[in-house]
Amino acid sequence: MRQMRQGMALCMAIVLILIMAACSNKDGQAKADATAKADYRVVNSEQGEIKIPAHPTRVVGLSVVYPEFLQALGVTPVAVQNYQEEFPTYLQEPFKDTLKMGIAKTPNFEMILASDPDLILAPAWWSGKDFDQLSGIAPTVLLPEREDWRDELKDIAEVLDKKELAEKVIQELEVQEDEAKLKLDALVGNETVMYMMVMPNSFVLYGDQIDRGKFIHTIMGLEMIPNFPDKDPSLSISLEKLPEYNPDHLILQLNNEDSPEVQQTYEDMLNSPLWKNMKAVKNNQVYMMAGKDWFNLGMSPLANRYAIDAVLEAFGGNSK
Repeated sequence: MRQMRQGMALCMAIVLILIMAACSNKDGQAKADATAKADYRVVNSEQGEIKIPAHPTRVVGLSVVYPEFLQALGVTPVAVQNYQEEFPTYLQEPFKDTLKMGIAKTPNFEMILASDPDLILAPAWWSGKDFDQLSGIAPTVLLPEREDWRDELKDIAEVLDKKELAEKVIQELEVQEDEAKLKLDALVGNETVMYMMVMPNSFVLYGDQIDRGKFIHTIMGLEMIPNFPDKDPSLSISLEKLPEYNPDHLILQLNNEDSPEVQQTYEDMLNSPLWKNMKAVKNNQVYMMAGKDWFNLGMSPLANRYAIDAVLEAFGGNSK
């Protein structure tokens, strides 16, 4: 009888252990499932819903402007496409360890793979044909083409779960723009300003119907020359035509500082009597800006922020 009671007790103990083990396994699986859900998110893209890491740390932005959006949102990209050999001044320090992949008709898959990304962001209009190859490297989110850079920033912020930060970036820039516009109005008033790019053997004037011209003439409020064609985004002219557009102030850039053809066109212009007799030149009101630093002007909050400071510094008395 005693042996029977001992046997029953042993069986009950075994059953209890099995029940506890089953509960433990169930709890452990539930925790594992919760952790898995916490480590990943599902986001919308031009390819439908995409599963991505909840907190990506190695992000590639396949556009010359996407890297700037990422940096504005506090995410330094591990690899970027770069049009210029050197990064703009405002990105040189944060991008010091970022891999440069250059510009190509298709992404450099080998370099993207070498950068070991955990997320790839790309514009659908450019990378849609490469989606399968890109998604074989890392989760890839294709985003739509937008007219306004603010919408592009918000699209990327949605993917990164940083919507509030995107709104803050936009609002802070708007405050900076409004303050700059008031300062420039006091410095320049109604005096005319022309924004000109030196190209190989020609010059391009920008009006307010194109991103960079809109930045100068609408956002900064600087008065356009009166004879610029109303609906033209830009105007290509020869050196002989320059006197027809004779502004009080002139913002000047070289399209490519490393191009011998651009440098020669610039030198010819400086030595020309047509140039020397222009009002802005005579009054020492020509302001030279670095082309690479304004490459994304009107298309990125970081580029605009940098340009605001450069314009204020120039019109504040540092003319060249």
